[in-house]
Amino acid sequence: MSQTHFGFESVEEQEKARRVRGVFDSVASKYDVMNDLMSAGLHRVWKAYTVKVADVREGQSVLDIAGGTGDLAMAFAPQVGASGRVVHTDINAAMLSEGRNRLLDAGVALPTLVCDAEKLPFPDASFDLVTVAFGLRNMTHKEVALQEMHRVLKPMGKLLVLEFSKVAKPLAKAYDWYSFKVLPLLGKWVANDDASYRYLAESIRMHPDQDALKTMMHKGGFGHVDYHNLSGGMVALHVAIKC
Repeated sequence: MSQTHFGFESVEEQEKARRVRGVFDSVASKYDVMNDLMSAGLHRVWKAYTVKVADVREGQSVLDIAGGTGDLAMAFAPQVGASGRVVHTDINAAMLSEGRNRLLDAGVALPTLVCDAEKLPFPDASFDLVTVAFGLRNMTHKEVALQEMHRVLKPMGKLLVLEFSKVAKPLAKAYDWYSFKVLPLLGKWVANDDASYRYLAESIRMHPDQDALKTMMHKGGFGHVDYHNLSGGMVALHVAIKC
């Protein structure tokens, strides 16, 4: 059986999928509150920047992968208008349910489905834009997921990957202290789950850094790839074009 990482642990691939599912089952109901607390609200700024870079137009088709509680899907829906579509997906049913309810409460009805980014159930060249925010690092075979995202994009379509990345050196010590000391405490106090937020900190360290992910995206078939560091590299937005 092939091995992969779950945070700093080495586990079987099937075991990682099960444990990642357990993490998000556990935190789904407190996900938005925890995002605000642990990022001091910055996740809203990062996502707003992503929406701006996306430059979605009326009539376009958008696929939001690992869409969770629906922040990006909700932002894109009015931009594509009645003639476009936004498909909101996540591999985790609990997260998707939270997102679907939140969207409906806001009066936004979108196609919502559970699906695996490594086996997208859509025809080739179906979307103008594919987005994945804070989800790629949890995928077992990132290179397969990127190839699938490339496959479902139309020619000259755009992929946006917003993800935690390698922070600038002067910030590294403080960031490590916050990640491994403060985050698990916040998780315990607010979500009654310190282990999931310890995994979050570990998974960030195991994720490819900015240049490594750029290379991986090129290998996945994308012609032009660039990235924008946000908040000192704490987060990076990778932008890839299917040529």
